[in-house]
Amino acid sequence: MGRVRHDDGPPKIDSVDRGLLRGERDEAALEEVSLRPRTMDEYIGQAALKRKLRVFVDAAKQRGEPLDHVLLHGPPGLGKTTMAQILANELGVRIHITSGPAVEHKGVLAGHLTALEAGDVLFIDEIHRLTPVVEESLYSAMEDGRIDLPVGEGTRARTMPFSLAPFTLIGATTRTALLGAPLRERFQIVEGLEYYADDELAAIVQRTARILKFTATDAGAAEIGRRSRGTPRIANRLTRRVRDFAQVLGRDAIDRADAEYGLGELGIDPEGLDAIDRRLLIAIVDLFDGGPVGIDSLAATLSEPRDTLEDVYEPFLLQRGFLVRTPRGRQVTRKALAHLGRGGDGPPQGGPQGELPL
Repeated sequence: MGRVRHDDGPPKIDSVDRGLLRGERDEAALEEVSLRPRTMDEYIGQAALKRKLRVFVDAAKQRGEPLDHVLLHGPPGLGKTTMAQILANELGVRIHITSGPAVEHKGVLAGHLTALEAGDVLFIDEIHRLTPVVEESLYSAMEDGRIDLPVGEGTRARTMPFSLAPFTLIGATTRTALLGAPLRERFQIVEGLEYYADDELAAIVQRTARILKFTATDAGAAEIGRRSRGTPRIANRLTRRVRDFAQVLGRDAIDRADAEYGLGELGIDPEGLDAIDRRLLIAIVDLFDGGPVGIDSLAATLSEPRDTLEDVYEPFLLQRGFLVRTPRGRQVTRKALAHLGRGGDGPPQGGPQGELPL
């Protein structure tokens, strides 16, 4: 068994990320790598998924075989890349990391596949973005352990099969429906990652604070976790930024008041909604009478790509009951109206910044 190695450089951060989309620096992405857990024991949350994957890994190791091909799906930032790295680490093999857009043609795929040694893991992030030709080339690689490579040019060109070392393909996607059915059916293990509970996120906040050589009290961690949209990556990003506010204020630890102040300055309201979330809900209320409205009309109104709305913003708003999908489009709920101060109880939540803690 070999050691874990990233042949394609640092692990790739999922392309749709709330912080990175808003211009966060590359250093933040590198720091994110240092916050990743390396073993199942360090990985917080996803308890049911971890139980199953432990069994699959142990069974593969007992048989002396590569782990069956794995497809991980779920919204951005839930830990698909991290889980792929952990699986390779638990198997004691190397992991080669790439992404769907980076595998531009069959030759690039062949380069990755032929570099694999017995038992290695090939991780393809955003696997739904592979071209149809590349997808088709994966079929024989996954099922028969071979890839057909062109030899020669012109009239003398022919295709020759090339045998591959036994390997495990781990694919990650935020858009399972965009993955071709023939490719999807070749994965023997298909598992989804769920949004995290607030207490799990609070534990992640405290772990992140320790790694950053800071401290978060239980109440401070709980406040950050509650506003992290069920997503560890966002919890890590908010922890870094709230730490900055607390540090400048001369705090030794992030307490609840520090968390409320820092999050208020960042525009994160008590429900975890940011300025873009509120713009989306307000646009539906003010411009489309509460909905329903089609996703393309909404994307044009907000000047946001349709994929960004569907992958980044909508899942959380749907999960928390601020938005519903109907056959005719998106529609806000009574909870959203109350939260915006347009109906029900409660004041508007969009405006004031947090108060400076004493």
